[in-house]
Amino acid sequence: MPELPEVETIRRTLEPSVEGRVIEAVVFHWPRTCAGDAGETEAGLAGQRIEGLDRHGKYLLFRLRKDQKGSLLVIHLRMTGNLLMNGEPGPYTRAEMFLENGGRIVFQDIRKFGRWQWSEKLPARLAELGPEPLEIPRAEFAARLAKRKARLKSLLLNQEFLRGLGNIYADEALFRARLHPLRRGADVGPRKAARLHSAIQEVLRDAIAAGGTSISNYVDGTGSQGYFQLRTQVYGKTGRPCRDCDTPVRRIVVAQRGTHFCPRCQRR
Repeated sequence: MPELPEVETIRRTLEPSVEGRVIEAVVFHWPRTCAGDAGETEAGLAGQRIEGLDRHGKYLLFRLRKDQKGSLLVIHLRMTGNLLMNGEPGPYTRAEMFLENGGRIVFQDIRKFGRWQWSEKLPARLAELGPEPLEIPRAEFAARLAKRKARLKSLLLNQEFLRGLGNIYADEALFRARLHPLRRGADVGPRKAARLHSAIQEVLRDAIAAGGTSISNYVDGTGSQGYFQLRTQVYGKTGRPCRDCDTPVRRIVVAQRGTHFCPRCQRR
């Protein structure tokens, strides 16, 4: 599933091509891609001016305006969704957005889990998500962590704790912070909490700079792959020697997700 760095990369690569442009039409080739009535949504999006693109965790937000009234198009890519500027339609095309004066955005989604939702304001389920990990102050992060008894890996995957983190970057941040994925949040002292806060932000910024992680079918808005997968230290490295101590990287399952860590560098 595209995580925060991938969605942010898509936002940055799409925005210059769509900002200020008017939507001529939206067509849902797979009606269930639309959260709501597909026909009404297609009609409502026609004529909307795209004022800009934002990101809320793993969600991409098109800020729209028509007749002095603002609204949002919220897109969740889920497992296999891609948004391609001037992409070619194909067998996995679930929706298309046509822009005035030429150009279109093609939404490809092999597994059909992605969703588009047109809303007057941020949907309630998104408003309930946790803070943005790149913006939360260190003291607030430490205070939130100290209140939680959940294991660190589970906690970092919990979108109500922080929004936007997923499996790849949780593993990488815990390795950088030298924290075991099964340690409980409340058992992490202030110094280690500060270390984890820094590690989360560093790994996310590094991944954004690398254009995201292309392990499956992820590409950015121009169709280019990311290359952070070439820089991961533990994720997907089961059995390979740790870069720092040569101990084989282990894989366990936490919160039903494969979890990778170095048993020596990340002692419990």
